[in-house]
Amino acid sequence: MSISKAVFLTHLQTIAKAYRPHVPPPFFAVRYMSFATQEEAAAERRRRKRRLRMEPPSFNRSQQQQSQIPRPIQNPNIPKLPESVSALTGKRLDLHNQILKLIRENDLEEAALFTRHSVYSNCRPTIFTVNAVLAAQLRQSKYGALLQLHGFINQAGIAPNIITYNLIFQAYLDVRKPEIALEHYKLFIDNAPLNPSIATFRILVKGLVDNDNLEKALEIKEDMSVRGIVADPVVYSYLMMGCVKNSDADGVFKLYEELKEKLGGFVDDGVVYGPLMKGYFMKDMEKVAMECYEEAIGEHSKVLMSAMAYNYVLEALSENGKFDEALKLFDAMRKKHNPPRHLALNLGSFNVMVNGYCAQGRFDEAMEVFRKMGDFRCSPDTLSFNNLMNQLCENGLLAEAEKLYGEMDEKKVKPDEYTYGLLMDTCFKENKIDEGAAYYKTMVESSLRPNLAVYNRLQDQLVKAGKLDDAKSFFDMMVNKLKMDDDAYKFMMKALSEAGRLDEMLKIVDGMLDDETVRVTEEMQEFVKEELRKEGREDDLQKLMDEKERLKAEAKAKELEEAEAKKRSTQINIASLLPRKKEEEEKEKPMLQFENENGVVEEVDVMEVTQGQAGGSNGQNPP
Repeated sequence: MSISKAVFLTHLQTIAKAYRPHVPPPFFAVRYMSFATQEEAAAERRRRKRRLRMEPPSFNRSQQQQSQIPRPIQNPNIPKLPESVSALTGKRLDLHNQILKLIRENDLEEAALFTRHSVYSNCRPTIFTVNAVLAAQLRQSKYGALLQLHGFINQAGIAPNIITYNLIFQAYLDVRKPEIALEHYKLFIDNAPLNPSIATFRILVKGLVDNDNLEKALEIKEDMSVRGIVADPVVYSYLMMGCVKNSDADGVFKLYEELKEKLGGFVDDGVVYGPLMKGYFMKDMEKVAMECYEEAIGEHSKVLMSAMAYNYVLEALSENGKFDEALKLFDAMRKKHNPPRHLALNLGSFNVMVNGYCAQGRFDEAMEVFRKMGDFRCSPDTLSFNNLMNQLCENGLLAEAEKLYGEMDEKKVKPDEYTYGLLMDTCFKENKIDEGAAYYKTMVESSLRPNLAVYNRLQDQLVKAGKLDDAKSFFDMMVNKLKMDDDAYKFMMKALSEAGRLDEMLKIVDGMLDDETVRVTEEMQEFVKEELRKEGREDDLQKLMDEKERLKAEAKAKELEEAEAKKRSTQINIASLLPRKKEEEEKEKPMLQFENENGVVEEVDVMEVTQGQAGGSNGQNPP
């Protein structure tokens, strides 16, 4: 059978299409990269889910499986790690800045109170905020408030960091309690999940040296090497100064050689050269001391001199007859001083020069140098003012000291108890009793807390000057503010007795008997009787004590009676709330008595009769 040409060609085309090999798409059409957007990727996952009816892979599945694994129970006694600085963000950073503003405004009480309240708020303070308040309290010697805040944050569960521990060590060392500081250090080493820093050892060593405990300071230095911390020249300088304080020049040389060996034969930190020079001066080796000075300060010196290092050298020169060299060095330091790039001066530099000028009797120049601190961005503190005022007062320059006291307010520096005590004692030396008493009164009104020794000196001067009324006024002012001992009470009573004012003396005894914190000992009673016996009134004390016992007994009896009455009132109120018995309710029903037909008296409930009458009025027969 013949096939037409057109049909044959169509058949060939069909066969060719059936056996045509698969040609891959061009390269640019294949997508080998990730999706352009997250939305595109999510859409692709949903498309595959609809097509395959399969859940797309989820990253949350592994997290869910991990959450199902039970976590190990943590020991609550394990110390918490302190927060990192990354926690100081957002609202917590705003809180930190608000508290810093209060600190700059010198409102430390409000800053501490704000910190306490924030602990239980939605914005909990970080340990960095707490440290800022603690450091401000330490700078102003508010040790009681510092320890209270520290105890509070421990109870609140805020984990301290190494700065917190250092502040506590410094506080206890400043108040001359090195034993407690060492106890806290031992607890820190045994329990804290932190390692001590170089600042920790510097604080401990310097504090122990200042508290005349060089042996313990040397032990801390050994502990420092045991813990793998590199020998620190600053720590060795403190120890060398301790040896100078103990007049142990050989100890100075031994420490220097030890440090020199540990640092490879050369000490490039100038902080040790001042104590080393003092050691040579103690041995009368002036030439070697000045060679050491040239090694540290010379033109070709390789020693790095900080402000602290310069101060040690200044002190060594000015205290050993080399004040002219100290003046030259001080001038060179002022020329090199270029903050913040290079700090060759600080507050200690001016204090050393003030002491040097005063030792030379050049007080006008000392005050001139003191007043030039501001030109070098140094602000005097209370200690600096007290140092210069003490030098002036010891040399009979009370007027200049009072001028300096007036400048404290201009510099926004607050006087402390030492400032007022110094001025008061100097006024007494110059027989200015009223002025000295005025300084004491100003101190009390400034919310400062003078100690008992200052109060006793005031009372002694007032009584000697015949100002008994003023002495009695100060006694009444301070009796509740100071914890007076028997000697303070006896002094005031003796003065009143000698003036014939026995009634006022008995009034003091009366106050002592009322004060539960004061114990009137037998010795005190005998002293009062002896003073009363001079006027034939020795029985007045016994009468006063008997009257006090009677009043106390009456007050106690009245208190017991009030407590008993309150107890009875409470019982009555409780009884009125309890359900009453049926027999008592029957007894309390109102009854009506009447005589029946047989002459017998009967009782009927009034309420029943009333209800019966009401039923009869409605057309019902009464019962």
